[in-house]
Amino acid sequence: MTRYRLDLAYDGTDFHGWAAQPGQRTVQGVLQDAIAAALATLDLPPDCAITVAGRTDSGVHARGQVVHVDVQADPATPLRSAQDDENGAPSSCAKSQDLVTTLTRLISRGLPGDVSLHHVTPAPDGFDARFSATGRTYCYRLWDDVSVPFPALGRMVTPAPWCLDVDTMAQAAASLTGLRDFAPFCRAHDAAKAAHGATTIRHLRRFDVVRAADPSRTIECWLEADAFCQSMVRSLVGAVVTIGGGRHDLAWLTGVATGKARASDVPVLPPKGLTLESVTYPPADQLAARAEIARNTREPLL
Repeated sequence: MTRYRLDLAYDGTDFHGWAAQPGQRTVQGVLQDAIAAALATLDLPPDCAITVAGRTDSGVHARGQVVHVDVQADPATPLRSAQDDENGAPSSCAKSQDLVTTLTRLISRGLPGDVSLHHVTPAPDGFDARFSATGRTYCYRLWDDVSVPFPALGRMVTPAPWCLDVDTMAQAAASLTGLRDFAPFCRAHDAAKAAHGATTIRHLRRFDVVRAADPSRTIECWLEADAFCQSMVRSLVGAVVTIGGGRHDLAWLTGVATGKARASDVPVLPPKGLTLESVTYPPADQLAARAEIARNTREPLL
């Protein structure tokens, strides 16, 4: 078995989230189908399981998603595919490409237009797309009354029907950074799982709110943490949006953040404005140790 890392992007608008579900179009479903078809073309066992760095909700996008898949073939395996001649010898086209290059081409060919495969690379020893990750960066984008919407970006930005005070939002966002229990911003079922060995404690390393300098004047909320609970990003941004819109103040946010359970007055913003921008990993010699630590504390959560 050889583990491969796949880096990809997708427009989540027409997907029912990441995770495969019967009767639903999901990112995992279409990717798994494309990988299985590619392996079958190469006369390799098509059964494979995909592990993802961060399971995105329905309608959420990604520019820097990472997955790993275990394939029953070594990168040096001689290629046999539909391009082989009648004697089973690889054609000149197949001879000129290694397994990684061919897998990249075949998987890309099998993906729909709203999913893009950037890279396929053999993973280093100990690599786990989910548990080896040390950080995930998301951006939530908003258009308010001051923004000038670009139609081409409309599927990835949430409109806000009022003018938002970006400086106040940035001040509120900065107050939430650090290592703390984010149960007030996590879905209730995640908080319930915390009572059975999981945790809603996260290290929010970055929460910046800026207005883009380009003509669109898009409001960008950038968040980076070791991991996120489900809907946590959309809840955190929802909290600072209520402050930027004048419906709550910083004292309200302080009270919410010190709570021990999901806060019912924190809005969860629509998924369309959220994009997973990147996933970070430690050096190769630290991958296995990082995975072990994360697996012991975060298995029941995202």
